Amino acid sequence: EKNALILQSAANKKALKEIEDKILETLSSSEGNILEDESAIQVLDSSKVLSNEISKKQQIAEETEKKIDENRAGYRPIATHSSILFFSIADLPNIDPMYQYSLTWFINLFINSIADSNKSKILEKRLRYLSDHFTYSLYCNVCRSLFEKDKLLFSFVLCCNILMAKQQLDRESFMFFLTGGVGLENKRKNPDPSWVSDKTWDEVCRANDLKAFKGFREHFQDKVDTWRKMYDSKEPHKFPLPTPWQDKLASFDKMIVLRCIRPDKVTPIVTAFVTDNLGKKFVEPPPFDLSKSYVDSNSCAPLIFVLSPGGDPMAALLKFADDMGFGGTKMDSLSLGQGQGPIAMRMLDKAMKEGLWTVLQNCHLAVSWMTTLEKFCEELNPDTVHPDFRLWLTSYPSEHFPVTVLQ
Repeated sequence: EKNALILQSAANKKALKEIEDKILETLSSSEGNILEDESAIQVLDSSKVLSNEISKKQQIAEETEKKIDENRAGYRPIATHSSILFFSIADLPNIDPMYQYSLTWFINLFINSIADSNKSKILEKRLRYLSDHFTYSLYCNVCRSLFEKDKLLFSFVLCCNILMAKQQLDRESFMFFLTGGVGLENKRKNPDPSWVSDKTWDEVCRANDLKAFKGFREHFQDKVDTWRKMYDSKEPHKFPLPTPWQDKLASFDKMIVLRCIRPDKVTPIVTAFVTDNLGKKFVEPPPFDLSKSYVDSNSCAPLIFVLSPGGDPMAALLKFADDMGFGGTKMDSLSLGQGQGPIAMRMLDKAMKEGLWTVLQNCHLAVSWMTTLEKFCEELNPDTVHPDFRLWLTSYPSEHFPVTVLQ
């Protein structure tokens, strides 16, 4: 409707300009007294009527456009929230080059959430329903493609980015938690080398520069025996901090303290932090479901198994193929390697036309053939590809794997 109004507004302005030009032409071509020129008066009268009609239409169009803009502005919070989520997943390739997600995939996921989330005529409720549904939907879909060891890290990054956007978390504190801070050689004396490592002491000194930690270094130095109780505790992540820091520090700042003193217990406190801020379901990733991945797929998008040492999805895939009626001659499998590229292409051409399944294993061993695979995937078109065709790929993490295929 907004686009239609823009076109209508442009047409109205063009019509008004034509009327103005017609009036000027009539005035300039009229000879003698214009009041005695009957045709000129008729032109002017009709132009005035038409101009009034167009002006009214333009006024209505502008008012309607203003209402549309006001309604659109009401959805700005969900747009902001979605951008935070997108840039959270855009950083994942820094963890592993196989973690690639396209904007098109992200937008389609958001459109699905618009359709599937709870509805409400109250805008505030509708936005909350949509935000909650999309955040969890994104979490589930991304977790499907992450190694187990990275799932909690993703939840944590997601949680922190949302909190930073709400001004509930300081970016400086977040970066300190990730890195331990950066500083020059520490010339201050270690208060108790028997249990305080040089690394711990350096981080305690650097933490002192954070806003919430003023005086922390001096207190740690003076009460080092009190702090040792936390260090010796079996559950330091549940141990109350020495006064006044237990009441003075926020939950994230307490995580920084634990990171400095007992970094081996960071995982349980991160789990608790995400649970408190996003909910328990964000630390309990759904189990991998091959049938769900298949339902969400299509003939033009390959399905990729990113392998870990000792893992082999082929047994599960063969069973699933049988269950779906694509066992035996309806599924071809090939382990890639030197000289296997032409064979793979013949298999793909046949499967694409006849609606078969093709499994190409160990793509990481065929680095030189990856550009050919990328070109093949880019040229897949739903109009020319059989709807039953599926391409399954397996690969260990590799920086040479085509990004466009991963996305």
